[in-house]
Amino acid sequence: MKKLCRLAGLAITLTAFVSSTHAAQPSIVVDRSTLTGSVMVGYQGWFNCEGDGAELGWTHWCKTRRNAFGPGNVSVDLWPDVSELDEDERFKTGFKHADGSTAEVFSSGNRKTVVRHFQWMRDYGIDGAFLQRFANGLRSDPGKRHKDNVLSHVREGAQKAGRSYAVMYDLTGLPAGGTKTVSDDWTALRREKQITKDAAYQRHAGKPVVAVWGVGFNDGIKPRSYSLAECRELIEFLKNDGCSVMLGVPTGWREQERDAMVDPELHGVLKLADVISPWTPGRYRDLKGVARHADKFWQPDIRWCAAQRLDYMPVVFPGFSWHNLKGDKLDAIPRLKGQFLWSQIAAAKRAGSDMLYVAMFDEVDEGTAIFKCTNDPPVGEGVSFLTYEGLPSDYYLKLVGKAGKLLRGELESE
Repeated sequence: MKKLCRLAGLAITLTAFVSSTHAAQPSIVVDRSTLTGSVMVGYQGWFNCEGDGAELGWTHWCKTRRNAFGPGNVSVDLWPDVSELDEDERFKTGFKHADGSTAEVFSSGNRKTVVRHFQWMRDYGIDGAFLQRFANGLRSDPGKRHKDNVLSHVREGAQKAGRSYAVMYDLTGLPAGGTKTVSDDWTALRREKQITKDAAYQRHAGKPVVAVWGVGFNDGIKPRSYSLAECRELIEFLKNDGCSVMLGVPTGWREQERDAMVDPELHGVLKLADVISPWTPGRYRDLKGVARHADKFWQPDIRWCAAQRLDYMPVVFPGFSWHNLKGDKLDAIPRLKGQFLWSQIAAAKRAGSDMLYVAMFDEVDEGTAIFKCTNDPPVGEGVSFLTYEGLPSDYYLKLVGKAGKLLRGELESE
């Protein structure tokens, strides 16, 4: 067992270990030919600000994006650290810090900011990102323009930083028949924008990777009007287009339990894929829950996939909170100063995983972000935000960078 896996026995504290290290020596270019040995992050890229040129208001920062972003109108639980951003990357809000200064945020529509985010990935040894491309938002011109804009920035950022990127289509919210939106969009991205010709575009098994998230879920959390048959047709289209297909599936896909649909055709559809990636945020809430999940799901999942010659990419997350978004308890799934995340990374490694998906890089809405967030969020009556518990703002970037070293066997053995 590698030295970092001693977290399980708490022989050393994770905080002391990470705090004693520096940012990773950045590799010039990651291996973009395979997902094996890679730690990929989810990149939402869905934040807009009033005045950023997108004409989408304060999208994803607050509940009512056309109203002022301030106390009483907020949907994020973490506050980004914008101290490294230039003046033209920062947007003033109606919130105040404890010292009376105006709190500022960023826009994903700003080229400099997205490129900077990929520089952070390079600086801390994170391999690349799955750019979230919500299919339902492609059906309206303003939403599609923003997504295309962010995609352009991601392409540049990944290339300059020597990282990789791949498109991940999220099917959430699509109506019946809506998966054609995805096939049409992918055709345009590949034929017109020629994204798979980018040196930075992630490949696996010799083919460009396309991820499709939302296959096989039941309606317990969100209704899904598109059918499993439509998903099959979409996967077959992508495979015929010469892609490696990664599927974002429910935790209970193998036994068709919990969040999974019950359908005799489900396994046949999933076997069409190249990589299976079950969703986990909210499926366990503490260290014991992580261990139980690894035993009940990850280990037998990996055996099943190996028998079918499929690769398996577990999803790990640092914590969870959607107090301002949903009114739930603040810090619903505590981060435990990184121990919650590292316990998942170590458990996934022990289960036999050789690739990881970290949710998410920039998700401050649900408190799962791993990029730089501040310990000095806005204050005021009725204002509640999480912090990084006094840890440095780059703590989770360092931690995720170490995850890649663990997967690849680059950490010192005991």
